[in-house]
Order: sequence, then structure tokens, then C-alpha cells
Amino acid sequence: MDKGLLIVVSGPSGAGKGTVMNKLIAGGDYALSVSATTRSPREGEQDGINYFFKTREEFEKMIADNEFLEYAEFCGNYYGTPLSYVNQKLDEGKNVILEIEVKGAFQVKEKCPEAVLIFLAPPSMKELEERLVGRGTESPEVIAERLARAMEELDLIDDYDYVVINDDVDEAVADIRSIVKAEQRRAARNIGINKKIKGVD
Repeated sequence: MDKGLLIVVSGPSGAGKGTVMNKLIAGGDYALSVSATTRSPREGEQDGINYFFKTREEFEKMIADNEFLEYAEFCGNYYGTPLSYVNQKLDEGKNVILEIEVKGAFQVKEKCPEAVLIFLAPPSMKELEERLVGRGTESPEVIAERLARAMEELDLIDDYDYVVINDDVDEAVADIRSIVKAEQRRAARNIGINKKIKGVD
């Protein structure tokens, strides 16, 4: 069985990452990485499904033991991507998607140069603002903060391997699938295939 690809998807809040990820995962050949966190479970959340819930001591031991692909502290809680879970899914032949912010994406690329970094962008800042306002869940101040953050994140697109514009969800999903298929065909990822084709050990 071929090993899966590690795919990192980042993008501004409101770019539609969650919707795109859900459509990709529905196909069955992708697995969304499960993060570890020190925050308390919310109602309905299950350990190992939504998050791996850890105590602060457990999480810090994992940091010390270099067990994370990336981690960060946010609002007093740690969040991180456990290396063992990701490797397990990759070995099962699944393409593992990490939906993380830009700082974490570059941490992953440093540890796993073979990872594919994809930036999911809105078609325009105007469209992004309309989406954020349309949610009806955040104050004008929070929306302004998210838009300012989006401007900063967009400046980092050049450091990603690919950019996908999410103007239409189905097209964005198809674009990501095309990127993954092309990456799987890279000669550098298929070392020794010439011997397999020739029938030579």
C-alpha cells in the first residue's frame, strides 16, 4: 500500500476551510488530523474524535518528548498535532489533512519537508467581509480583527506550495484533489518505480 500524503491547508477565517475539508473527507481517502488540546471538552465532544483531551502536564511532557508536528498556546490552552496519529494514518494510505494557521503550517514544513502546503483564499476581501458579516455570530470589532489578520496571512501566500481560490466549494475541492493527484505522481515520490515497471527486484 502506498503511503498517504501530508497536506496542510491554511487560510483566513471565512475562507470556507471547514466546508471544503468536510467535502474532501466525505470521499473516504482523506483523514482530517485530530488535534490534542488542554481545554475542557465541550458538550458532545468525544476524546479521540474531536480532540485528544490532555492535562497540561501530559501536553507539556509530549512537547518535551518531541511528540508534536506543531503546537501553539492560545487563550491559555495548548493545541497541537500529535505526530503518532498523523504517521498512523499516512501508513494506512490515507492522505492526512491538517487544517492549521500559517505559523503551524511552517512548523510542519520544517519537520516534514515532503508536506504539501495549500493556502485556501477567498476571491476578494470584499467577499470575505460579506461572509464574516453573514455568519451573524461576531461583533464588528471581531470582524475587523479577522479582516486585519487575513491581510497579514495573505502576505504569506508566496511561502505556500499552492493557492486555491474558494469562489465555488466544489471547484475548490476539485482543485485540491488535482493538486494531490499531481503530487502523488511526482517522480521524487516514486523512487524505484522504474524497477517495478521493468519487473526487476
